[in-house]
Amino acid sequence: MSETDLPQFPNARDAVRSLRASQIREVANAGFGVPDVLPFWFGESDRVTPPFIRDAASAALSAGATFYTHNLGIAPLRETLARYVSTLHGPTSVEHVAVTSAGVNALMLAAQLVVGAGDRVVAVTPLWPNLVEIPKILGAHVETVSLVYGANGWQLDLERLLAALTPDTKLLMLNSPNNPTGWVMSRDEQRAVLEHCRRLGIWIVADEVYERLYYAGEPGQSAPSFLDLAGRDERVICVNSFSKAWLMTGWRLGWIVAPASLMDDLGKLVEYNTSCAPAFVQQAGIAAIEQGGQFTRELVGELRVSRDHLVGALSALPGVDVKAPPGAMYVFFSLPGASRSLDLCKALVREAGLGLAPGSAFGPEGEGFVRWCYACDTARLDAGVARLKDYLARY
Repeated sequence: MSETDLPQFPNARDAVRSLRASQIREVANAGFGVPDVLPFWFGESDRVTPPFIRDAASAALSAGATFYTHNLGIAPLRETLARYVSTLHGPTSVEHVAVTSAGVNALMLAAQLVVGAGDRVVAVTPLWPNLVEIPKILGAHVETVSLVYGANGWQLDLERLLAALTPDTKLLMLNSPNNPTGWVMSRDEQRAVLEHCRRLGIWIVADEVYERLYYAGEPGQSAPSFLDLAGRDERVICVNSFSKAWLMTGWRLGWIVAPASLMDDLGKLVEYNTSCAPAFVQQAGIAAIEQGGQFTRELVGELRVSRDHLVGALSALPGVDVKAPPGAMYVFFSLPGASRSLDLCKALVREAGLGLAPGSAFGPEGEGFVRWCYACDTARLDAGVARLKDYLARY
């Protein structure tokens, strides 16, 4: 083939070109240049990381923690994580814990460990798009099972999910507490799914980054986890992150709990992806866990107040259908115009200075809804609701 026969504009491979672009980013981009936008579109608090974590990172930098570390993380952090997970979910050894460069990196690594081209993956939706798109990057085929919205909010159709988990399924991807709906998988549902996957040899990748943001249990209680039920050497990989419970979104630090038999191969994948998480960030992670217990409990209490305040305010608006979710940091609600949620959210930015995430960003199952992140004070929420009320009155 001569140079004249080559395509004029080289492209990425088809699997990459077909990935969904982020509609949340699309809405945020529409807000550039619009004065005084109230942004509730991204999944993060409006507060900075607490001082005791920032100070630990600064001290580590001053001490020269700027070199490569072990692929799976520095020993003190892995040991700290093993103790933390053991406290929440039962005995967990260091050999089952690996540190990653963010929770999303952990999701990619988990998929790379067990999924290949042509494999069948099942995901429960609506869902943060990364979980659906990551297996596609690897050439896998993803099928979805949607949650059902009703009088009690978002619920799982367990029988439908079990029916979708056929012998040719390689992997089930779950996110609970769920982004965007706030749905939390019950202990009984987890037990039924785990037993079914055991029988068929199906891997489970559980994204549990919101496990501490849980409002249905006692104060400080974590959401139900597959780690409460599964042995550490079963086909279960649990992914977590420092982003939500300790307000460390920009730090890009996460971890994996997985069978010890995977760790050598996981170390190879970490080497070929990122080599390691930054040493000074890992030191900050130790401080977050060892000193952050009271902070996280207070954060969850504040989020509960914000959730209840926002749900009450939205419920008073005509045409809005909203239920208080048991977990995470979002309300996922319907309102007039949300049948074309991307167009609606762009209009809200332009016409009302209000930034929400379109339901369609989380798959076609999310169309008809929008997501509002309530990780801020109630006065800011009130300002946003006032703008939405005015917009609905005008349009």
